Amino acid sequence: MASVVLSEAEKVYIMHGVQEDLRVDGRGCEDYRSAEVETDVVSNTSGSARVKLGHTDILVGVKAEMGTPKLEKPDEGYLEFFVDCSANATPEFEGRGGEELGTEIANTLYRVFSSESSVDLKSLCINPREHCWVLYVDVLLLECGGNLFDAISIAVKAALFNTRIPKVRVLEDEEGSKEIELSDDPYDCIRLNVDDVPCIVTLSKIGYRHVVDATPQEEACSLASLLISVTSKGALTSMKKMGRGSLDPESIFEMMETGKRVGKSLHIALQKILDEEESLGTSRQKVGFLG
Repeated sequence: MASVVLSEAEKVYIMHGVQEDLRVDGRGCEDYRSAEVETDVVSNTSGSARVKLGHTDILVGVKAEMGTPKLEKPDEGYLEFFVDCSANATPEFEGRGGEELGTEIANTLYRVFSSESSVDLKSLCINPREHCWVLYVDVLLLECGGNLFDAISIAVKAALFNTRIPKVRVLEDEEGSKEIELSDDPYDCIRLNVDDVPCIVTLSKIGYRHVVDATPQEEACSLASLLISVTSKGALTSMKKMGRGSLDPESIFEMMETGKRVGKSLHIALQKILDEEESLGTSRQKVGFLG
């Protein structure tokens, strides 16, 4: 992750502000920066979204392709995640610098979506043991401005909301061989129910308090963070500690309660934006990926 070097005086200034619930940019400890969310930004995908959170810029594309169900889950489709840390995001990603972070983010997304209730994978099954839809979720980090995991989870949920999968018919001839026919009507499609898709809330411990949506400067002051995936109903689905510092049980409990409270508000705000865009239909002005 892009690192920021601060002087001791700068760290003390940031930490003292956090203890008083007043951050450098004027936010309180539980406030997110304003986010820009735009869906349907990449034309050759089944669904896409771009999220800008402060100076963090994320692009997510979802491609639905036909595949074979996994042996252990013959009546379900599945998701595959790939994360590309663009060298334009930060010089630290040049060469193979971003590979480790990309793998870490992808593994975190697999863990978040491992809950069976997050996405109805059975709806992606076409023919048990034979055919299913595989959703390839590609995440591109365009700019790193702190709080990557939260921004990525927001963008993934928005892209899945935007995803349209063609409806299929399975035709069987007299000999028993099956043929799959895809609908060529763009409006004859399957939409995913994303109500239970979690969002990640990262809580960074700074001094005796914790903040959400940390900037790179605040991340430099934090020795330990807690990543919590929260559903729209406030249920925790996974948790992961990051950083070399330690967290005591009382702090973890407080951070979990904050994460649930903030996560519910985050889902409400995101769903409102997605519903507004959806209601505009084809009349909405598209800014586009390079707009």
